[in-house]
Amino acid sequence: MSDEEIIDKSVEKSQESRVETNHVSDSLTLLLYLGLLIVTLLTVWLFKHRRLRYIHETGLAVIYGLLVGAIIRYGSQPSEFSVRRFNATGSLPGSDALPPEKVLVTMLEIGDNNQSRVYEYDYKRRLYGNEVRSPILDEKATFNPEVFFNIILPPIIFCAGYSMKRKHFFRNIGAILTLAFIGTTISCVVVGSLVYGITRLSTGIGSSILFNECLLFGALISATDPVTVLAIFNDLNVDVDLYALVFGESVLNDAVAIVLSQSIEKYGALAASAGGIQGEAILKAVLSFLGVFFGALGIGSAMGCLTALITKYTRVRDHPLLESSLFILMSYSTFLAAEAARSTGIVAVLFCGICQAHYTYNNLSRESKESTKNFFELLNFLAENFTFLYIGVSTFTYSSHLWDPVFIFAAFVAILLGRALNVYPLCLLLNLGRRNRIGANKMHMLMFSGLRGAIAFALAIRNTSSSVRKMMLSTTLLIVIATVLLCGSLTTQMLQWLRIRVGVEEEAPKRNYEDIQSGSEAEIAMASAANRGSNRAWFARSWHGLDNRLLKPLLTHARPLLTETCPRCCLPLAQLLTTDEQLTQASVQRDLIADNLDDAPPEDEASTSSTGPAAGGNFNDFGGLANPAGPGQQNVVVRADLGGSNV
Repeated sequence: MSDEEIIDKSVEKSQESRVETNHVSDSLTLLLYLGLLIVTLLTVWLFKHRRLRYIHETGLAVIYGLLVGAIIRYGSQPSEFSVRRFNATGSLPGSDALPPEKVLVTMLEIGDNNQSRVYEYDYKRRLYGNEVRSPILDEKATFNPEVFFNIILPPIIFCAGYSMKRKHFFRNIGAILTLAFIGTTISCVVVGSLVYGITRLSTGIGSSILFNECLLFGALISATDPVTVLAIFNDLNVDVDLYALVFGESVLNDAVAIVLSQSIEKYGALAASAGGIQGEAILKAVLSFLGVFFGALGIGSAMGCLTALITKYTRVRDHPLLESSLFILMSYSTFLAAEAARSTGIVAVLFCGICQAHYTYNNLSRESKESTKNFFELLNFLAENFTFLYIGVSTFTYSSHLWDPVFIFAAFVAILLGRALNVYPLCLLLNLGRRNRIGANKMHMLMFSGLRGAIAFALAIRNTSSSVRKMMLSTTLLIVIATVLLCGSLTTQMLQWLRIRVGVEEEAPKRNYEDIQSGSEAEIAMASAANRGSNRAWFARSWHGLDNRLLKPLLTHARPLLTETCPRCCLPLAQLLTTDEQLTQASVQRDLIADNLDDAPPEDEASTSSTGPAAGGNFNDFGGLANPAGPGQQNVVVRADLGGSNV
């Protein structure tokens, strides 16, 4: 056997041993996280069984993660592997001064022919100090940030849009948009400015951190994640408007924070190339924010509507397994499509979830409705708890930490003031035009609900290449852990101290079209009548008309028909887009309404009745007969069920 063959065999054997070692350590790491999830679930069951609300499952996950991370960090032996040092000299100016992504090492093999071989190595990270050996679990317990951002995070965001209580969300849409857009921007500027001002007093980091870096930290730390508070709200049946404000602000706030952080990074690059703060750089950053946000919104909405069209105009519902698989794949492809288009997948998948719930869900078979709902709830639950476990573990195991007391102190002070200047002034301003005003106790609860969580952590961990980025990650971890444990455990007490109503029974549910199968047109009429509330925001009222007359008839099997609402010039296209199911439902409903009118009381009795055409009844958007309530009257809807009539 030649020297070259001997060397090849040695390399092959060494590589095989490394692969086996990595496989065992990867399996052990996954088993560790699964074991932590199992322990967390059993503890949650025990707390629910004993009716204890001292801490939420996410807080438990953080605590277990911290304990296991400390054990891995300080209780494991460093791994042994060969290390050789090479000193590269004569670096070139400009971009060539950056560390290379790949390194090709030429090694001279000792043998008869003295041949050289070239080996390829990838860039991993910058080392601080000389310690390169660490416990093998210490490294394996820390995942690639892209795996977390591309796999763990999308189900959490999609489920937030898919399970949204749209009725209360859109009833408070004006306040939610104000808090999410203007409030997040205020918080970003306040946090960034305060952190920059306080760090100027430090001789250690005062000269190393720039203002745009402080603004970037303000953007990522402004992303709220009150999952703990919302879970307790749901368990205690807290006031639905307060729930809608907290939930809606957190969902849209995450989207705004992600796009805002990207825009600030772009502004930093433009300002650096221009040599300072430039109006052109600010304008480009603002345009970038608008383009990325509304581009992602368009991609998410388009994919949701495309899925609705596919499920409406095909018979895929005859095969529930294929239908559910298509639904899941189309939803996740939204995230990837937005990322591939250099937009933000998190925003896209959020609005895709909203569109899927509003349109596509109505076209699914009953089996697919149940399976997709249960699937995303399960995926969301596991992903959220895994995220907080990972936050706890990575506090000790992640290699890119830099703890600075001054920066940490400045961050805690800044987020409190930023949250206060976000919530209180905007709520007072909103109360000037709201009929259902936001009380002082609700403002305090909104202030208290500003927990930080998965989004802030994901944004901080994506890039830790510099000392400032490492400092941001370490500080973000502390803020997330502190707010989850402190605010999560005090939520019930805060509700009592602020005297916020709990045990509030939600209004009698008016069934939406998504719960209605063909033939139950009367319930559609009830849904339409219920949706015409006077307490809905102007934007929601305007959207409701467009949605009921154009979008729902186009994307679902809802009434009225497109042939009834479209202009005459569009009649051929409307006939083409109207399905046989819609025509059948319309015919059945007209027959049932005709039967109800035939059974109506005589005219003299009808004049004293609050129902029927004589009392001013009119057909609603879906073709049902409804009587708009006058002063002192109740809304009465003619129910035309297939099994009979009920006036």
